[in-house]
Amino acid sequence: MKQRTLRTLPATALLGLLCSAPLQAAETTIATSRFTLDTALKIAQSAIDACRKEGVQIAVTVVDRAGHPQVVLRDVLAMDLTLTISRQKAYTALSFNMPTSEIGKRFRDPYSVMKIEGLVASAGGLPITAAGALLGGVGVSGAPSGETDERCARAGVEAVSADLEMAL
Repeated sequence: MKQRTLRTLPATALLGLLCSAPLQAAETTIATSRFTLDTALKIAQSAIDACRKEGVQIAVTVVDRAGHPQVVLRDVLAMDLTLTISRQKAYTALSFNMPTSEIGKRFRDPYSVMKIEGLVASAGGLPITAAGALLGGVGVSGAPSGETDERCARAGVEAVSADLEMAL
């Protein structure tokens, strides 16, 4: 009798695991919100328009929640280097969920995280959030100052903020 119980124990345990698997799968998924291509394009175009009003030509990158570029625009006279910097600003703002202008204050130690290639701690990058959800990031580069870059990035985010809040 003991031997028979020992043989059925593994089968019973396996059956128990299989029956509970659907419950575990349902509890381990996360629903995420993403903005559309049209929304990302509106952010980028609004940033360019804001900088043009100040007489500045820039590049702007909008990254999605995963950090992948969704829209990249470079105005006619913006240097090629602004493409790389705008992407790094957008990615950094997304990664730290804060404006890049504030990040430099956090990392003053010579061995700090900002030594990682691809992260930039100069002004011009903003996270894109709505209803408490982090949706992406925007980075602007090419203005004479990071403050101007950030103003233009902010104009881009503000162009869609009401729509994003309503959608979530």
